[in-house]
Amino acid sequence: MKQNSRMKFIGITGGVGAGKSKILNYIKSHYRCEIYLADEAAHLVKIPGTECYRALVELLGKEILAADGQIDKPAMADKIFKDPALLQKVNNIIHPAVKNYLLRKYEEAKKKEDVELFFVEAALLIECGYGQLVDEMWYIYAKESVRRARLEKLRGYSEEKIKQIMGQQLSEEDFRKNCDFVIDNSGSFEETRRQIEKKLEAFTWQE
Repeated sequence: MKQNSRMKFIGITGGVGAGKSKILNYIKSHYRCEIYLADEAAHLVKIPGTECYRALVELLGKEILAADGQIDKPAMADKIFKDPALLQKVNNIIHPAVKNYLLRKYEEAKKKEDVELFFVEAALLIECGYGQLVDEMWYIYAKESVRRARLEKLRGYSEEKIKQIMGQQLSEEDFRKNCDFVIDNSGSFEETRRQIEKKLEAFTWQE
């Protein structure tokens, strides 16, 4: 089968509260694309019967399972929260499984003539080595004060929780250094929309 050589593989990353989801929802509505979120993929690769599921149960024990046999996310988090070595082992199981899942979806999308853009979104794209896989890495930027305000208003996060999450993420300098393109989402969405449309003007736009 002929593959779609024109399709572009784009990674989307950025700090918490930068507005990645809103931007991707806009792109999904107006471009011929497929969009995958690493968080959703991480859930799918852990369902019963998968290799990832078996490896996690073997590592962490059956006490991380809910009554229906699914992995209980809070139970798993509680077990690895205070053990960095165990957390690393868990990440070494989940991250490769997610990457393999996304690459399979990418190969499938290349066989579809109507898909022009293939997006993968995750906060840890850079740390997980996706820079070597994608055609372009986009950094969704927003001023820290704007991100804090969004997280307080939209998610109800406390100042302490915001500080903790932001402290675990890459610095603005590191994001910029590892990305090919920056969208500034600090202002109105109208301004953000113009940046997106200019960047993607070579691709089909649809109402």
